[in-house]
Amino acid sequence: MRSYALAVVCAAVAGAAVVSAAGSGARGAAGSTTRVPSPVSITSAPVQTANTRLGRVAYRTTGSGPPLLLIIGYRGIMEHWEPRLVDALARQHRVITFDNAGVGRTQAVRAPLTIDAMADQTSALIGALHLGRTDVLGWSMGGMIAQALAVRHASQVRRLVLCATSPGDGMAVRPSRRELDEFDLAVLFPAGHTAAENAFLAGISSYPAAPDVPAATVAAQRHALDAWWSGKDPAGKKTATIAVPTLIADGTEDKLAPIANSRELAKLIPNAKLQLYSGAGHAFLFQDQATFLPLVESFLGG
Repeated sequence: MRSYALAVVCAAVAGAAVVSAAGSGARGAAGSTTRVPSPVSITSAPVQTANTRLGRVAYRTTGSGPPLLLIIGYRGIMEHWEPRLVDALARQHRVITFDNAGVGRTQAVRAPLTIDAMADQTSALIGALHLGRTDVLGWSMGGMIAQALAVRHASQVRRLVLCATSPGDGMAVRPSRRELDEFDLAVLFPAGHTAAENAFLAGISSYPAAPDVPAATVAAQRHALDAWWSGKDPAGKKTATIAVPTLIADGTEDKLAPIANSRELAKLIPNAKLQLYSGAGHAFLFQDQATFLPLVESFLGG
């Protein structure tokens, strides 16, 4: 059966931590080779806490180089980032993953939970970690938070990668209630992609055990999504003002954020680049990471 809830699968298994193998060496002045270790796998990176101006935020970080902040989506925890993708990005970036407001060890916001409120807390994390202008990659609802961040805190965003997400101008195609309620592997990966499913599950199961998302937070996130989709979120109405270089990507079989939404975003954001992955679903960035990863690296390096 492919229809079991993702949250149950993710909470059920706590595997051994994994450390990346040593990377390629650097040749010294005398011709000897000094081996430079690869970044510690994100699964082994300790959970840290940043005391921000908008409360406590739990995060992990690995790698070195320009900062790259990854924003997870609806009902997501930072342990839902598939380690192979994160570890590959960490070879050239300092990658930061974190829990959104009211999730895991991150403090809930005092105001009603909206996309804008989550973006403001994300901005506070960037400030607390002294990241400066940051590359930001948001997946699903995380892409909405990334858009709001670029609207409300433009000086903190260098480049933007929006994955399987939707605009907030009221023109978004919404997923069905069943798909949003179940939010299982069947909507993340199209039928016939068992290998991608298994790799994803094996990856997220290699993290230490993590707290579930509280039911109250899930309900609040649902309200935030409804406001965004219906064009009632203030930042969502200003997507066209995003001025940073933006890459938009999605799978053609995405049921949670249909590709019409990515096309609408590409029209709204000036000079945005759009990449669609044929036959891929909502989790295209993991399903097709062999082609997605070099695209992201090329874009961020531009």
